[in-house]
Amino acid sequence: MLASEPLFGYSPTHVLMAAGGAAIFVAYLLPRVLFNRAAPSAAIMMLLGMFSFAFLPGMPQVLDPTTSPRLWELGSEVAVIVVLFATGLRIDQVGGWKRWRPTVRLLVIAMPLTIAALALLGWAFAGMTFAGAMLLGAVLSPTDPVLAGDVQVGPPLEGQEHPVRFTLTAEAGLNDGLAFPFVHLGVILATLGANPADWFVDWFLRDLVYRIAVGAAGGALVGWALGHALFSRWGNVAIEKSGPGVLVLGAVFLCYGAVELAEGYGFIGVFTAGLVLRRIQEKHHFHKRLHAFSEAVEHTITAALLFALGSILPALWPVLDWWHTLIGFGLLAVIRPMIGWISLTRSGLTGGDRMIVGFFGVRGIGSIYYLAYASGKVELVNEQQLWALVAYTIFASSLLHGATSFIVERYASPWREATIGN
Repeated sequence: MLASEPLFGYSPTHVLMAAGGAAIFVAYLLPRVLFNRAAPSAAIMMLLGMFSFAFLPGMPQVLDPTTSPRLWELGSEVAVIVVLFATGLRIDQVGGWKRWRPTVRLLVIAMPLTIAALALLGWAFAGMTFAGAMLLGAVLSPTDPVLAGDVQVGPPLEGQEHPVRFTLTAEAGLNDGLAFPFVHLGVILATLGANPADWFVDWFLRDLVYRIAVGAAGGALVGWALGHALFSRWGNVAIEKSGPGVLVLGAVFLCYGAVELAEGYGFIGVFTAGLVLRRIQEKHHFHKRLHAFSEAVEHTITAALLFALGSILPALWPVLDWWHTLIGFGLLAVIRPMIGWISLTRSGLTGGDRMIVGFFGVRGIGSIYYLAYASGKVELVNEQQLWALVAYTIFASSLLHGATSFIVERYASPWREATIGN
């Protein structure tokens, strides 16, 4: 040790590791001790991140997403693709049109209306540019498969998937990818302007039609190939002698990379791959191991992201004004519940179940990815406002939906009455 070096030095990296580890431990343990459930964990994690960076001496500088969007993009990207693959895996029964009808109505009706409503509010009341308002709608439109686990279907092979849980699961599995065309539209508006003659045909054919189709078809093909490889005679021998970790990450990265290289939407691809892979051997016990590892990876990355997101909240709060706050709260309490409820008319769900599905439009990690992705593509005039509003909405959603997740179990109509067909 050098003579000038202090005996006890505080490395910012080690302080961060200690604070982050303590935050994760407390956030995941405390709700289970106090409430016997894990509902508020996400909100607690963000709060602990905020307080750690505000009050603990020796913490490193906050990682500003407006100057380092690529790091936020990569972290959230990995979290989302792993959980989307796991979401496809855990659906026990695909069923037929009647089972998917509520999900389709949410994707085709509720999602575009939500984007339009948020864009209009951002442009008319929050002073955003047209491109910034479109990005706001696209970024906050998808529901989140990462933070909504408590209201979705359970792990593989549990069965008895209530239509409310199935609808929320399938919606979250698909709408992360389906938001991408509108994120691209926001980027196009920021670079090419608002005249549709300059970009509409190209956007419609490439970003809306081609990339969705390639994402779905490519993911299905990869899932089919992986399923037949894993559950072949030699594959069965291999998986019985190995852990699922490398297989899960290999499958996720292979599918996502292949679909993206083909210019498709990888988010759609990994969900479809998990869904199709599960169909090859629906009852195989290995699905539980695949899902368990995927969930562990997802929780680890998500905890780090939420802790980091909490750290930037104090820097972003000054950017928010009343209109931003009302937009975020209005999305969670008015826009999504109302549009969701209306879009589910004649879907086969009861009135009460429609209200529950409409209310649980959880926002989360997918919104971080989309905003970081857009920030890396174009210089955004409203970038700080967008980050502040997205961070506030995720925090409010984790608090509101986490504290009320018991509603699905307690108030959803009995399964045999709510069943909408297979």
